[in-house]
Amino acid sequence: MDSTDRTGQSGEGASRQPMDARDSRSEFIERVRRFPVSRRSHIQVGIDMIAWIAGLAVAQFLRFDFRATGHRWADFTYLGLAAVGVFAALFQVVVGHVAGLYRNRWNYGSFDELSHLAAVVMTPAVSVSLLNQLLPLETPLVPSSVPVVGAVLAFCLMGGIRYAWRLLYEQALRPSTADSRPAIIFGAGEGGYQVITSMLRSPTSPYVPVAILDDDPANARLTIRGVPVVGDRHAMADVAREHDADLLVIAIPSASVELLREISMLAVDAKLHVQVLPPIEERFGAPIGIDDIRPLSERDLLGRHEIDTDIEAIAGYLTNRRVLVTGAGGSIGSELCRQISRFAPATLLMLDRDESALHGVQLSIEGKALLDTPNLIVADIRDRQRMHEVFATTRPDVVFHAAALKHLPLLEMHPSEALKTNILGTQCLLDAASASGVDRFVNISTDKAADPTSVLGYSKRIAELLTAAAAARSDGTYLSVRFGNVLGSRGSVLTTFRSQIDAGGPVTVTDPDVTRYFMTIEEAVQLVIQAGAVGRDGEALVLDMGEPVRIDDVARRLVTESTRPVEIVYTGLRPGEKLHEVLLGSDELDERPSHPLISHVRVPLMDIDEVLAATTPGRAGTDVETPDGEEAAYRSSQDAALVEALRVLASGEPSPRTVGTTADER
Repeated sequence: MDSTDRTGQSGEGASRQPMDARDSRSEFIERVRRFPVSRRSHIQVGIDMIAWIAGLAVAQFLRFDFRATGHRWADFTYLGLAAVGVFAALFQVVVGHVAGLYRNRWNYGSFDELSHLAAVVMTPAVSVSLLNQLLPLETPLVPSSVPVVGAVLAFCLMGGIRYAWRLLYEQALRPSTADSRPAIIFGAGEGGYQVITSMLRSPTSPYVPVAILDDDPANARLTIRGVPVVGDRHAMADVAREHDADLLVIAIPSASVELLREISMLAVDAKLHVQVLPPIEERFGAPIGIDDIRPLSERDLLGRHEIDTDIEAIAGYLTNRRVLVTGAGGSIGSELCRQISRFAPATLLMLDRDESALHGVQLSIEGKALLDTPNLIVADIRDRQRMHEVFATTRPDVVFHAAALKHLPLLEMHPSEALKTNILGTQCLLDAASASGVDRFVNISTDKAADPTSVLGYSKRIAELLTAAAAARSDGTYLSVRFGNVLGSRGSVLTTFRSQIDAGGPVTVTDPDVTRYFMTIEEAVQLVIQAGAVGRDGEALVLDMGEPVRIDDVARRLVTESTRPVEIVYTGLRPGEKLHEVLLGSDELDERPSHPLISHVRVPLMDIDEVLAATTPGRAGTDVETPDGEEAAYRSSQDAALVEALRVLASGEPSPRTVGTTADER
């Protein structure tokens, strides 16, 4: 027995109905689009001429209370009415053609066309009225009120026909609820209007708006293109059930991070998938279309900081200057290169020890990667002689030092590498910059340098102290810029979560309460460049990263989006990790004299001799004779001693001893 639906039709017939309806609409739209423009113009002319004649006729009958005979008609004739009607219709055609009304200048039935139609109708109305009064006849052709009332009726008829056509055409464009995904729109502003319009003007739209949510009480009774506002954010779950919707589109391009987080959490509870519009700055003023709607990303939830950039100040120290970026192939370094290139430096020097990374950054900036230009420099910042050669040859005016080792757990196991790269490598650059007369040196630091508890934090804090010391003895401006985690960087926790979810889990989180600061790479680099313009000698500038984010919340949101169940496992904090990061040390003040998102903090001075005295002899990497079978234990003790020495240096405490010395030697 064949299955039937509730209307009694077979399943095949029921499924064919929406398809047939969509095909008929598509056929209608295609016929309209293929209809010759010249023939369309002729039809418009004919409609408007008939509207004028009909409007004047109705106006005259209104004048005589719809009586076609009687003594009140004695002074007027049908011939006079016909003459006025023909004259007004012909004058409408002439004026309309000159104004572009019949030359396809505006979409038929659009508001632009109606506004120009009103101006065109006004001209024949005034002309007919004057002609009717000025002709040397005993009596006018029509009563004086007829041209005025007739013009109003003619305009209403022309506009009504256009409006009816527009409704018919837009109804044909409207996607079918059987073929498209029901969507709830959050936001009844301009973004919501454009989103709904774009959805309803495409028969192939994957979405059809069924309801609008808006928190503004002034919009409570608003309807946009037939789609009503049915409540605020707290009605989301009820509205989703009522309309059987599984999608929420946040149609607010300027939405803040906080708003996106709040709405997305409510959407998760209502079992709604969330999609958003890109921020305003990403659209460059272009109108919103269906293709702009995209899934909610971590960048939306953790980024979107509004940054007021002083373009003139930035251009003043980058444009027509020789700019060197170390670690140019890394996440931060490559974005620095991309943004700096927009300010037209005289030369953009990109230095990295990874040739493949240089290939990638050159390709992203120049659209080609032949690796044959002198602005690409393969070098290791730990090579002191090589750094002096590079600076002496290229003579940079501005240096952004982004090269560093940054993975906390690895540096806990290999502290000597943090010493050699993050500390001694930075000193190599500072010495080379001072010797070559660099005008501005910007050291990229990390929030882990504030009240550090890890080898990474110790090494980056010491690099800040060394940079401040270089500022005291050099002619240029030397400063550090400190910020937290950036989205999209290699090894980012979010990238790790995505990979774990794709593999089926589990997703590993260190602690349910752990929080971190986040900012997109683009936002962070934008502030770094701004900080380079406003920073004073020897300072550390700290970027405002917004509110810290619970990593567990991010993991749970990503897991919720997965099509299969994924377990979250808590692994515990690793050595050196904090439960909550801070951007400012306990003894640092939050002063923002130049930019609302950039704090200026003073940094003590530290000479490299003090570092070397505390970390030698016994630095990992030097040849040390050890008894047979005791090398591993000896190196472990050396690493522990080095970590303690770095901790003391970073904290500013007096150094009690040097690494690797014995009690007898002391």
